[in-house]
Amino acid sequence: MNARERYFWDLTGYLVAKHVLSPDEVAHTNEIVDRYSDRVVVGGSTARDSKSFAGTGRPMLPGILEFPKPDCDPFRAMLAHPAVVSRLNVMCGKGFRLDHGPMFIVSVKGTAGHTMHGNGDPHRPHVAYHHQNGTPYVGGVTVAWQLHDCKENQGGFACVSGSHKSNFPMPRGIRTGDDDMDLITQPVVEAGDVVFFMDSAQSHGATPWKLDTTRRSILLKYAGRTSSRSGHSRDVSPPEAYWDKNIVDGMTEEQKAIMWGPYSNHRGEIPMLDVDEGGAVYITNQDDTEGKRSKNSRKVA
Repeated sequence: MNARERYFWDLTGYLVAKHVLSPDEVAHTNEIVDRYSDRVVVGGSTARDSKSFAGTGRPMLPGILEFPKPDCDPFRAMLAHPAVVSRLNVMCGKGFRLDHGPMFIVSVKGTAGHTMHGNGDPHRPHVAYHHQNGTPYVGGVTVAWQLHDCKENQGGFACVSGSHKSNFPMPRGIRTGDDDMDLITQPVVEAGDVVFFMDSAQSHGATPWKLDTTRRSILLKYAGRTSSRSGHSRDVSPPEAYWDKNIVDGMTEEQKAIMWGPYSNHRGEIPMLDVDEGGAVYITNQDDTEGKRSKNSRKVA
């Protein structure tokens, strides 16, 4: 990254790298996608309770890294492309890895947008943005490869520029886009461009797709070496898997709560601990244990 890119990235929380793929590379990759169009799966709407982002369910093309050779080659080449490696070495630090994805969004006209999410809420240090001693670091970066143009106000990736440094919660109107205070930015990108954005640290989402051409955007979700955001971490983080069933056998639920492995995008499924007025440790965030104490709940001094 040069000085201009570092400044823009630090200030806004996103960055567009222009013309990473040549027109021939874009055309070849699109030709492959066309041949696998029968595999497109349409999910539910990601607009949730938003009026501004409302629309039809989001079409996705799964399994692009598993296409038979040579059809998988253009997509696999994106994983460790020089334009990605050179920037992620600065953004995430050396040793970054693919945490989950790819997500290949192939929205058609009328596809709903995605409500704004992220904004460092809840705060998770390992996927938040941090800057120290002249070096930026963020534990989660999404790299979005564009195979079709995203024109101004016509839909696609959107974010609240600078929200990775916000000290206050995101207002509901910004989350839904129904009262965005003119803060939501939808960058104009061309086929062949690559968008980098701070995934968990920054408010981001998508505006509804309005173009006749499809939105072809391949999202690769990277993480810093010490960050475990999602993907397989969900399967290996439970105490019985991360440590060993014999080690945690017979532990109280409160004891097992601290034996979970790293998994930042847990959406509240990992038990959290607190101490009640009587000095007993208990689990606070799960309905089946709310207000209950196991026989071995430990009273602290």
